[in-house]
Amino acid sequence: MSRPKKVVLAYSGGLDTSIILKWLQTEYGCEVVTFTADLGQGEELEPAREKAVLLGIRPENIHIVDVREEFVRDFVFPMFRANALYEGLYLLGTSIARPLISKHLVRIAEETGADAVAHGATGKGNDQVRFELSAYALNPAIRVIAPWREWDLTSRTKLLEFAEANQIPIAKDKRGEAPFSVDANLLHTSSEGKVLEDPGQEPPAYVWQRTVDPELAPDAPEMVEIGFERGDAVSVNGQAMSPAMILTRLNDLGARHGVGRLDLVENRFVGMKSRGAYETPGGTILLEAHRGIEQITLDAGAGHLKDSIMPRYAELIYNGFWFSPEREMLQALIDKSQDHVTGTVRVKLYKGLARTVARWSDHSLYSEKHVTFEEDAGAYDQKDAAGFIRLNALRLKLIATRNARVGG
Repeated sequence: MSRPKKVVLAYSGGLDTSIILKWLQTEYGCEVVTFTADLGQGEELEPAREKAVLLGIRPENIHIVDVREEFVRDFVFPMFRANALYEGLYLLGTSIARPLISKHLVRIAEETGADAVAHGATGKGNDQVRFELSAYALNPAIRVIAPWREWDLTSRTKLLEFAEANQIPIAKDKRGEAPFSVDANLLHTSSEGKVLEDPGQEPPAYVWQRTVDPELAPDAPEMVEIGFERGDAVSVNGQAMSPAMILTRLNDLGARHGVGRLDLVENRFVGMKSRGAYETPGGTILLEAHRGIEQITLDAGAGHLKDSIMPRYAELIYNGFWFSPEREMLQALIDKSQDHVTGTVRVKLYKGLARTVARWSDHSLYSEKHVTFEEDAGAYDQKDAAGFIRLNALRLKLIATRNARVGG
C-alpha cells in the first residue's frame, strides 16, 4: 500500500499520541494534521497545541475544537432519549464520544486534502472499532492508520526509548507504569487497567476522581428539578440552560453526593471481558429523571416497545455502529416516542443515590380519578374487569385442560 501524504491524527497532547505523531512522521514521511477535541474532559488543551508545535506541526495544521455542545446535543441527548444502558448498567460514556471524534477527523481530512486519518486506540479494545467503523461510514474511501496494530513499540520501555530518541518530552510520572488509564469527557470518567485488572479486588479509593465517596457525601439530601421538552432536558431548577451547561450542572450536583459510580466487568466487542470503573454523575441523574417523566407521559405500549429495543440500541452504540442505518432507524422510533415527554421531575440526591420523588406534566396520562381508592364518580366500572379476565384466561384454561387430558 502506498504511503499517505497527509494524515489527520486524533491528538490528545499526551505521551502516547505524541509518540504516534512522531512515528507517523518518521515511518511514513508524511505531513501530520492534529485534531484535539474539547469534550469537557476538564483539561487545559492549549498544552496540546504547544506540544504539536514542538513536534514540528505548523500552526495552520493544528485543530483544537470545542465540541461540548455538539457532543451533548447531537450524541448524548439522543442516546438518553432511549434510556440506553449497555448490559443493563453502563451509560456508554466512552462509546458515544468516538463517532463524534471520527466525524471531525473525516471533516478535517476533507478540508485539508488529507488522504488518511489515525487514532491511538490499541488492538485489544473497542475504540479501534468505533473510530474506524464511524470513519468508513462517513467516507468509504478514507484510509485509517492504527499504529498500535502496526509498530513494534510493544512495551512501555520501548515507547519511552522512542520518545527519548526523538526528543519528545516525558513527564516524570510517565517514566514508570501508570497505575491505570483514564478517559474523560463531559458525560463520564472511565478508568481501566493495571490496579483494576483483578476483578476480585475492590478499586482503590484514588481511582475515583470525579465523585465524592458516597459514605462521605453530605448527610442531608438535596433536591434537583429537571425540566424536559420532547425527551430532552432543557432546565435545571427552573433555569433554562444549553445541553452542555445542563450536563455540567448535573455533574456538579451528582459529584457532590457521590452519584454515578459503577464497577463493571463488561463484554468487549472484540471478544474479551474487561473491568472498568466509571463515574457518570450527571448522566445518572439525567437517566433517572428521564425515566421519571416518561412514567407519566409515555403510553404503556409505546414504553414497553421502547424498553424492548433499548438493549439492541445500546449494543449498537457500544460496538461502534452509531452511523449505521439500523441505529438511525431505531433512533427515529425512539424520537417519535418522545413527542409528549415534556414536564418536570424532582430528583433526590443522597449518599450515592438519585431517586425520582415527584413528576408533573401538562402532557400527563396519569388519571387520579381512575386509580383512586376513594369514590371515582363512575370513571371506572370495576365489573368490566371480570370479562377482561375471562377472555385473557381462556387460552390458559384450554392449555390446562389439554394437558390434563394427555398428560404433561
